[in-house]
Amino acid sequence: MRSYTLSNTTADATERLARRRAGAKLGWLVHAIVYVLVNTLLVTLSLSSGRGWAVFPLLGWGLGLAVHGAVVFITTGGAGIYDRMVQAERERVARQPGAGH
Repeated sequence: MRSYTLSNTTADATERLARRRAGAKLGWLVHAIVYVLVNTLLVTLSLSSGRGWAVFPLLGWGLGLAVHGAVVFITTGGAGIYDRMVQAERERVARQPGAGH
């Protein structure tokens, strides 16, 4: 039986969270790459036929990609923006007199 201390448990939870966030961001990146590749092909086909039908999947899928990105980057704290803001607030609080309470 493995004995866990508080620091091991915290480290494990941090590792799981980091992996989950990285996986979500990687999933969005794959989604974006597939979007660009497929829609490049669709636009090429659309233009070669002389019609502008490719705009519909481009916009529809683009909306889905935007929502996916918003969910991923908002729930994972943005591109590090949230984490930097939290760290800045920690430093401000630590500098205040009586912050040890």
